[in-house]
Amino acid sequence: MGFAEEGAAIAPDLIDLRRVLHQIPEVGLDLPNTQATVLDALSGLPLEITTGKELSSVVGVLRGEHPGPTVLLRGDMDALPVVEETELDYASANGNMHACGHDLHTAGLVGAARLLTDHRGELHGNVIFMFQPGEEGLGGAGVMIKEGLLASTGEMPVAAYALHVWSQAPKGQFLTRPGTIMAGSNQLYMTVRGRGGHGSAPYTTADPVPVLAELVLALQSYTTRKLDVFDPVVITVTQLSAGVAINVIPDTAKLGASVRTLSNATWDQLARDLPVLAEGVAAAYGCTVEVDFSKQYPVTVNDSTRTSETLAELGELLGSDRVLPLENPLMGSEDFSMVLSEVPGTFVMVGARPDDVGEDGPSNHSNKVRFDDAVLADQAAALAQLAMLRLS
Repeated sequence: MGFAEEGAAIAPDLIDLRRVLHQIPEVGLDLPNTQATVLDALSGLPLEITTGKELSSVVGVLRGEHPGPTVLLRGDMDALPVVEETELDYASANGNMHACGHDLHTAGLVGAARLLTDHRGELHGNVIFMFQPGEEGLGGAGVMIKEGLLASTGEMPVAAYALHVWSQAPKGQFLTRPGTIMAGSNQLYMTVRGRGGHGSAPYTTADPVPVLAELVLALQSYTTRKLDVFDPVVITVTQLSAGVAINVIPDTAKLGASVRTLSNATWDQLARDLPVLAEGVAAAYGCTVEVDFSKQYPVTVNDSTRTSETLAELGELLGSDRVLPLENPLMGSEDFSMVLSEVPGTFVMVGARPDDVGEDGPSNHSNKVRFDDAVLADQAAALAQLAMLRLS
C-alpha cells in the first residue's frame, strides 16, 4: 500500500484534528492551545520533540533507521484576527479565524509524521517536522531559524517542502513552479509634515492632507510608468491618518502601504525612487516628508531541481492531471521564503475549493472562505512522498 492509500486510511482522524484546530484559532507567535493540541496529536510517535522559547513552535525530529541526510517539512499554525462568517458547524467563535487554511497545514503535517513513522525502517536519513506560529506577518519562520530549527538533527537539511491550500483553485489540484513562486512583502510608511492651523484659512498653513492625497495617486502612477511590466510590483495603500478635529488643519498626515515585489532589483529601485517621489510632491506644497521602506518577507523562490523532482513525484503519486505547473508567480507573500533562502526546496499550492463554491468564491483571508478538508489525505501523502523521495 502506497502513501496515497495510507493517507486515505488516516483521513478521518486528520479531518477531526483539523476541525478541532479550526474552532480554537490563535493569532501571532503565542499559540498555547494550538501547540497543546499538536503535542497531543504527536504523542506516541517516535519523535524528538522540542518547543520554542520565543514562540509556541513545535519541532519534531524523526530519525530513520538508516544513516542519511535531513529533509524539512513545514506546516504553519497561526490564524487571523477575523470574525468568521462561514456558518460551519465547527466555525470559530473566539473572534479569530483560520481564514488562510493553516489548520489544514497543521493537520496535514501531523498526517505526514504518522505516515513516515510507519515507514521509519525505509528512511535513509531524518525528517524535521516544523510546526510554525506567526506566519501572518510576524516572521515566525525567521524566529524558529534563529532558535536552531535548521540544526535540529545536527546537520543542515538538503531539502525543504511546504504545501499551502488555495480556496480559488479546484479541489485536489497541486500547483507549483521553479523559480519565483510568491512575491516579497514590504512595508511603506510616509509621514508628511506641514504647518497646521484653522480650517477656514488654509492659505496660512502648509496643509499636509492634500499632499497625502497626491501621494496615493502618485504611487499608483509610478508603478505603471517607472517599473518594468514584466517584473511587476503591487503598491496598495491601506492606511491613511490625519487630524483629530474637523475644523483644524493638522501638522502631520500619514499613510501606510503594502508593497509586493518579485525581485531584489525592483526592491532596490523602489528604495531609491520612493523617497525622491515623495519629497518632490511634498515640496510642491511647502511640506516635508519622511519615508520608511522596509522588507518584511523576501521573495519565495523554489529551487529548480527540487521543483522538477516535486512535479514528477507528485504526478506519479496523484496523477499527472492533478499536478500542474503554475504559469505565473502569485503576488501574495510567505515566510517559508526564509527557509528556502537557506535550504533548496519547493513551495506548492493545493486547491481546496469546495464543490459548492464557484470560481469567484471567497478568497484566502476572507471571513467567508471555506476549505474542503477532503484534501488532507493527499496533503499528508504528498509531504510524506517528497520526504521519502529525498531519503530513498
